[in-house]
Amino acid sequence: MLSNYPIDVVLLARDLAAAKAFYADKLGLPVLSESPGGVTFQCGGDSQLVVTKSSVGTKDEQTQATFRVADVRAEVSELRRRGVQIEDYNLPGLKTQDGIADIGFAWMAWFIVAPFLLQAGDDDRHVRGPHC
Repeated sequence: MLSNYPIDVVLLARDLAAAKAFYADKLGLPVLSESPGGVTFQCGGDSQLVVTKSSVGTKDEQTQATFRVADVRAEVSELRRRGVQIEDYNLPGLKTQDGIADIGFAWMAWFIVAPFLLQAGDDDRHVRGPHC
């Protein structure tokens, strides 16, 4: 059940350096990891704020929250059993198989809850870092 796992908020920023300066310097959030594509900040408890670079602004279609789960396949199965539609993608650099994508540092699955786009990631491969 997703209620047993931490959830991370995901935001977009056109100017990643300015976003990092605001969240780290102004708000005092510690930086957990940083890459050219994003910055992950530590928040209260085990929660995190992930800010990813965007060239198109802050549209609502991007991933807005990430559950860090122990077994993404089991969670996808449970979500499907409950009637949740898991998204499939066949894009350059992002292909799902049975609703799950290997994005290098994690196994990921996505579901849409209008108007939100959420993703669930597998802690077995999770390395603290920005989600794509």
